[in-house]
Amino acid sequence: MKQRLVMLALVAVMAALCVPPVFAQATASVKGVCKDVQGNPIAGAIVEWYAAETGRKYDIKTNSKGEYFSLGIAPGKYKVALLKDGQQLYNFTNVPVTLQEDANVLDFDLKKEQAAQAQGQGISPEELKKRQEAAEKAAKETNTIKALNEKLAAARTDMQPATANYDEAIALMTEATQLDPSRDVLWATLGDAYRVSAPKQTDPSEKSKRFEEALDAYQKALQAKQNALDKGEKDPDANKKLAAYYNNLADAQAKAGRAEDAIKSYTQAAQLDPAGAGTYYFNLGAVLTNANKSDEAIQAFDKAIATDPNKADAYYWKGVNLVAKATTDKSGKVIAAPGTEEALNKYLELQPNGQYAEGAKGMLQYIGGTIETSFGKQKTKKK
Repeated sequence: MKQRLVMLALVAVMAALCVPPVFAQATASVKGVCKDVQGNPIAGAIVEWYAAETGRKYDIKTNSKGEYFSLGIAPGKYKVALLKDGQQLYNFTNVPVTLQEDANVLDFDLKKEQAAQAQGQGISPEELKKRQEAAEKAAKETNTIKALNEKLAAARTDMQPATANYDEAIALMTEATQLDPSRDVLWATLGDAYRVSAPKQTDPSEKSKRFEEALDAYQKALQAKQNALDKGEKDPDANKKLAAYYNNLADAQAKAGRAEDAIKSYTQAAQLDPAGAGTYYFNLGAVLTNANKSDEAIQAFDKAIATDPNKADAYYWKGVNLVAKATTDKSGKVIAAPGTEEALNKYLELQPNGQYAEGAKGMLQYIGGTIETSFGKQKTKKK
């Protein structure tokens, strides 16, 4: 009896050993290579395998060579799409996945597929070539723009006060202008980096050099923008951008000792952008004040006030220039130029505790004017 039980046990074990491992071949593998219309590998793309019958989806990422590979794919029929940056580049339908080893190879060759489509649509080889060249140009442009935007963003970060790495910003924007010298914003940002960094230089020759580099960059920004407009670029903010370039150019010109050039540039900025003219006329007035051109400075500040009646600093600096025009009579009494008292009091009305409040009060005292307060008028007395 015991011997029979042993025999039965052996038979059971042998039967179990003969059962085929059906689970070992339940899934398959897929692989392939993805190339763009230029024949270059498409790195970082997603190859999406979707089975409509089961709802299963597998997303497989391509490597730097455009290759993809995945295990564990259930057999069946799939729609396979090639995606890059969220956009579908191409797709195949009813792609079978079998358990047969090395049978599930699906390549994406966009150049080949484009040629096949063209042939089916009756497109001539010459027309196809033109389309391929246009696609190559567009792809190159896309890559260039991406690289330029990355450099621009990094440079602007380097120009923030918290980081203040102006040399790195200059290096980045120099590279950017070499990649594409036709873009005004690149030249303008390069100009900003040179202009803002110049006053921080301890070497006078380096300081002067950076201002000159800024002037050159802004001129190129202006020319690049004008060239684009001449070629038909549609930009509703074109004048506003040009005005901003002229404003920064003028600032660099003034700091480089070119007051006359700065005056012209600020005037040009104000004419181009009437809505922002208040700022440009105020800056113009500041340059004229430093150049001891009181009459012209007063006119500039009046224009700034006309654009923005609440621009307090414009009233103050108008008053400063008017005080410079004051005279004295035979008895030594100060005779203020018309409008002096009004300008200084308007500043105090708008900014009673502003940075120039004490200066305004001092000048009113000098001319023997009246300081207007919320409690009435107070006659100043000359010391």
